[in-house]
Amino acid sequence: MSIFGGLRSGVSGLFVQSQAMAMISDNIANVNTIGYKINRPQFSTLVTTSGSETLFSAGGVQSKVARDIDQQGLLQASTVATDIAISGDGFFAVTDAVTLNATSGQYEPSGDIFYTRAGEFRPDKDGNLVNAAGFTLLGFARNSADTGFNTTNVLSALDGVNVASQSATPQPTTSVNLSANLQASTATSGTFDVAVQIFDRQGAQRTMTLTFTKIDPGTAANTWDVSATLTGGAQFIDTDASNDGAGTGSGIDDGTGADTANDGFLGADELQDFIGTETAYTGTNDDVIGAGSAANLGRVTFNSNGTIASISNAFGGVANTGLGLAGNNTLQVLIDHDGSGATSTDTAAININMGTINGADGLTQFEGTSVINNLTQNGKQFGSLASVSVNEDGVVSALFDNGEQRQLFQVPVVTFNAPNSLTPGTGNVFSQTDASGQPVVKIAGAGGAGAIASSSLEQSTVDLADEFTKLIVTQRAFSANTRIITTADEMLDELVRIKR
Repeated sequence: MSIFGGLRSGVSGLFVQSQAMAMISDNIANVNTIGYKINRPQFSTLVTTSGSETLFSAGGVQSKVARDIDQQGLLQASTVATDIAISGDGFFAVTDAVTLNATSGQYEPSGDIFYTRAGEFRPDKDGNLVNAAGFTLLGFARNSADTGFNTTNVLSALDGVNVASQSATPQPTTSVNLSANLQASTATSGTFDVAVQIFDRQGAQRTMTLTFTKIDPGTAANTWDVSATLTGGAQFIDTDASNDGAGTGSGIDDGTGADTANDGFLGADELQDFIGTETAYTGTNDDVIGAGSAANLGRVTFNSNGTIASISNAFGGVANTGLGLAGNNTLQVLIDHDGSGATSTDTAAININMGTINGADGLTQFEGTSVINNLTQNGKQFGSLASVSVNEDGVVSALFDNGEQRQLFQVPVVTFNAPNSLTPGTGNVFSQTDASGQPVVKIAGAGGAGAIASSSLEQSTVDLADEFTKLIVTQRAFSANTRIITTADEMLDELVRIKR
């Protein structure tokens, strides 16, 4: 009967408006939820086919949930470096459980993998970056050679992004780059000192002072001799300590020594290849220069225009075979850091780069104050983790208190062909469905994936003004459907009274 059909239409209207009210309520409740995407009702007719064109069969209305998951929320600045957001398409890959792999040292996903835009990540007790809902961020780990990341499109092959127990190992000094001006009018025997901080393999700091001494122009014009001293018990190894050309070595690094430990340093048994045929340190010439004593390194000659003409190991004009030249602009010295002589296990060569021949990028001799323009060396002390940062490519870097910066992980962005077909889950996460298509793991900012904004959070896409307006419309629609039911009830009541 049409009255009952109308009654059922009113009931279906009440049901879908109730569903709409639930969606609006959920949206309003999540107005401050990071990365939340609004739900909205989509209404469609229910049509019951009639057996005659003169008759109408009421069907009513039905609704389904439309999720605007691909809608971009506003990005808000954050003071936390590990707060990240995606500007553009894509999701962060997260998991609800990780397990430590003792072999690789990485936390591997052992639970389900989900996708989210909620990037409010903080380190947990194990150092894994976890968001407010307890999901662990996944990313590409740094490869063993420290040359890049273990990129993969297999989600289960990603690792938990971990920033705990990170420290920077000491790095010995192996090169020094010096840029300085030596005043052209300096008197004969005038000096200029350059103090260089150097480090051994344990990160212990010492000072190597380079002394430039002006030579009598009548002997050698525009020429300076270079000597050096060390502090902290370290000693120079010089196979021609007396500078008489009698050393048996052919230079500090003649390439004949075997690095048997394969660690880049010379052991006591390997050192002999670099100091000639001596079998022990005797304290005499062709030997270790005592701690605190000056080592005669070489000589620098300038062109008349103030640029470097040549660099040699001929201190005082006599070739010092105990020191080497690593190229035509670099002096190479060998240092016994622990000062233990023949039993030394901490011997390292240091290249002192003084600039380009005929160039003004290193040492110069101009008429101006003797001054250091730039001085760098590659050694570092032991460092503890000071802070963590994430760049727009998703690279998670650790900054240590010794100034070293190290890349740890890279956070990928996962995209879907139909992101609005993902299934939502508790904790503001989404799961893959047949309708969403397969997840594709991409580098942030590449292949259509969004860029990562560090120290930022994506806000909820809820617009309160719009939701309150919908609330009023839904309330009125609900009231109107109740009128259908009350009117149908009155009509049925009238129908029943006919029999009376």
